[in-house]
Amino acid sequence: MKVLNLFYTMTGNTEKVAGQIGATVASLGHAVDSVKIRKDTEVDLLAYDFLFIGSGVYEWLPGKPLMELFTKLRREYADQEVIKPGAPLQPGKHAVVYCTYGGCHTGIQEAVPTNQYLRQLFEHLGFGIAAEWFLVGEYHGKLAKLSTSGRLGDITGRPNAEDLRQLAENVRGVLRAYDHSGEPRP
Repeated sequence: MKVLNLFYTMTGNTEKVAGQIGATVASLGHAVDSVKIRKDTEVDLLAYDFLFIGSGVYEWLPGKPLMELFTKLRREYADQEVIKPGAPLQPGKHAVVYCTYGGCHTGIQEAVPTNQYLRQLFEHLGFGIAAEWFLVGEYHGKLAKLSTSGRLGDITGRPNAEDLRQLAENVRGVLRAYDHSGEPRP
């Protein structure tokens, strides 16, 4: 399968996760393009069979550069009439959406809107959503004190080695669930 590992990060938490995803996908023998979203990022999502897309959570949503990219892509694909009424599924097209979050106030509930946002473009394009992941990430800079005083307890250093080990297992599992045609195995 041709795999895209697309991510936005401001603090490095999501980049750490994306690095583990890319390394795991490559270790399974798949071609993988890892792309960190920047203001001028150009990408054709339809050129890939399987996508991993992730962002940190910023005020309950993905980072602004990712949202701007998705707006641009949605308009381009709508103009090309790729987005169709009823969003029919495209065979062999699947995506995993994920986010890193601190959840200092209400826990995982702060992250749910991010993944809901991320999955919408793929559902409109007819990609099957293979999985949705939430990964805890520490706070940085002026917000670092929230890493020890929030609802999730002490999240300093997260995602940590155990988080990344479990993530690698999840990546292996989700990719093994699909055969070479990209269709789910029975």
